[in-house]
Amino acid sequence: MAEFSMPNIRSEYKRLLKSGEIKPDAAQKSAIEALVVLERRIRQSRATWRRLLGIQPRVCGLYLWGPPGRGKSMMMDLFYNNIKKITRRRVHFHAFMAEVHHNIRLWRESDARTRRINFGSPGFARKWGDDPIAPVAKLIADQTQLLCFDELQVTDIADATILSRLFEALFARKVILVATSNRPPDDLYKDGLNREHILPFIAMIKARTQVVEVAGPRDFRMDRLRGAKTWFCPSSDPEAVAGFNVLWSDMKHLMTEMECVLTVNERKIRFARAAGPMLRATFAELCGAANGPADYLAVADRFTTVFVEHVPVLSPANRNEARRFVTLIDALYEAGVRTVILADAEPAQLYPAGDGAFEFERTVSRLEEMRSEDYVNRAG
Repeated sequence: MAEFSMPNIRSEYKRLLKSGEIKPDAAQKSAIEALVVLERRIRQSRATWRRLLGIQPRVCGLYLWGPPGRGKSMMMDLFYNNIKKITRRRVHFHAFMAEVHHNIRLWRESDARTRRINFGSPGFARKWGDDPIAPVAKLIADQTQLLCFDELQVTDIADATILSRLFEALFARKVILVATSNRPPDDLYKDGLNREHILPFIAMIKARTQVVEVAGPRDFRMDRLRGAKTWFCPSSDPEAVAGFNVLWSDMKHLMTEMECVLTVNERKIRFARAAGPMLRATFAELCGAANGPADYLAVADRFTTVFVEHVPVLSPANRNEARRFVTLIDALYEAGVRTVILADAEPAQLYPAGDGAFEFERTVSRLEEMRSEDYVNRAG
């Protein structure tokens, strides 16, 4: 297994400051120091002599929370990319929970032989019971000792119901958790149905991680968007495409792109490109599939900025897609999500004629407002 890479997190952060890639921020500095301490403790816990003696002390993880745009995902990436001597995984929380639910169903639908093949043995003279949580937790812990969640946000009752038991089992197997969130632990799943189920998980978060607020005065992501063009057209124009791509790269900055999976009413919606609280998706991904209002509300709840590319000129021939686009824009607008669009035409020419054009005029008005500096400044 690879050794810890050098330079360490602190020196890499200083390099980024010196190069001007990031700006000084006191809240970020405190979080970086907490990550440095965690890196050191993980390294010490993995020392060869400890492993030979079977001594693996408990290492507390880290929970970074604060408003969007404060650099939480960037710091998570610095930590993840500079710690190697441990099996680790960085994943969006919703994608992780989708896998957990899949494995729970797999366990329940399998016979004893298939369970042993997929989940292994519980150990000498022990048996798995009917509860799938223990074998699913073992499967995760066997593959991952350090679990890094970007955007930990609990919105689904199915997740809330099992989180406490799942993480009790994971922590018992010495899995270390590092997470970013826009909410403090006590506000997770706030006002959610049957919230009492998640309270033990919240207590574990506070007991098994160091909770660090990252609430600097500047929204660095917003600084990059302020004053920028947010509607690019036509899609066939290389300059429009380049401008769209440059803005995505600039706002993504140092964050890592990864697949994101949203679970809505037991349906999985997959997006190939997400970075922290930002989504980049094609019109076909968002509106070509049979998505409905609940799906778009989930998108608006999960992301603070959405990039949509390859929006075509709409007409009665693709009216179903047009209706979905209207529903998407309504959800993003009502939630105050910043939106960047690469389209084949300006908003007023996006649905120029035919059945449905009149109804689309309200969406045109919203699109024009969403590209305004006033909307961008108050959104998110």
